[in-house]
Amino acid sequence: MSAARRVATERATRLAVKSSPYHAAVTPCDAQDIPGPSTTRRRIRVKQEDVEHDDLADLADRLPAAATKKRAKTKTTETTTSVTITETKSRSPKKSKVIPQSLAVPHPAPARWKEAYDAIKEMRSRIPAPVDTMGCDQAQWKEQDPKNSRFATLISLMLSSQTKDEVTDAAVARLRTAVGGSLSVDAVIAADEATISEAICKVGFWRRKTQYIKQAAQRLRDDFDSDVPKTVDELCSLPGVGPKMAFLALQVAWKLNLGIGVDVHVHRITNRLGWHRRPTKNPEETRLNLQSWLPKELHGEINHMLVGFGQTVCLPVGPKCDSCTLSSARLCPSAQTKKSTKRGSRDSVSTNSLAESDPRPKIEIEVENA
Repeated sequence: MSAARRVATERATRLAVKSSPYHAAVTPCDAQDIPGPSTTRRRIRVKQEDVEHDDLADLADRLPAAATKKRAKTKTTETTTSVTITETKSRSPKKSKVIPQSLAVPHPAPARWKEAYDAIKEMRSRIPAPVDTMGCDQAQWKEQDPKNSRFATLISLMLSSQTKDEVTDAAVARLRTAVGGSLSVDAVIAADEATISEAICKVGFWRRKTQYIKQAAQRLRDDFDSDVPKTVDELCSLPGVGPKMAFLALQVAWKLNLGIGVDVHVHRITNRLGWHRRPTKNPEETRLNLQSWLPKELHGEINHMLVGFGQTVCLPVGPKCDSCTLSSARLCPSAQTKKSTKRGSRDSVSTNSLAESDPRPKIEIEVENA
């Protein structure tokens, strides 16, 4: 343990009184050193980085008694903080969080939900949406190897977060070309981060997703034989993969119907339809509510159906309620109706009412309706 020391020497002195040659009322004094051993005061400065946890008790004993309590407390606190950081870094990786699959008390099925579901399904059958041709399920068809098909699906899902389907589809195509024509675990690991970043730079949070893709590929190679895992918990243990991506990856890559993939469209639309007893605060609450009452055979298709519906009709801002059959059937409590009152008619009425109450000569003003 290194330490810097400073030594200060103090000597005892005495005052010698003598008379002033200038004025009798003034008594000058001279300071004279007293012969004898000098007293030495030593201070210990401790470098924080070099202190070990086991030396804290020895350090407290070595600090001089003349040191203030405040300084001793400050040194001890800083040293303890340094030790805590060192211990945290040496701990083993945190275990993945278990994804809940059901509610303790099932959510009741909302009234007339089947009518609303069938009406949305009918509208989707005649209104094409971007998800139909550029969704995450399309990335697999460009690959020949089954492992690469599943990996391409996972990559597409990882890139789709906070990104439109059109941008995601183009980014997957550029990434496939950049790594050699096929999206495989080995090809992504061999590519440097700059190559991946340049290919996906149009998607949201592309810098972070570049790191996630590299780390996820290494995990798949080391822990899963370069293939996509078959469980939700294992998928969610990968960097950048959440419950929505995990459930959709299992449905598309492995044809496993283990839950509902809930994104912002599913979360928004089901709340607008009043399918939750209390409005849900996040997609995970929405998923657990839906899974508790929606028939399991519909779990695999509801995401694709509502995402397309949210992209074309039930928009986040300015939903097209006038062209939605749910409004006329009174199946959507959030439906917005537009008033057909015209501004020109209101102006004409207002002008006529003023003319009738005024005894002065009447002047008629005609305003053409727009």
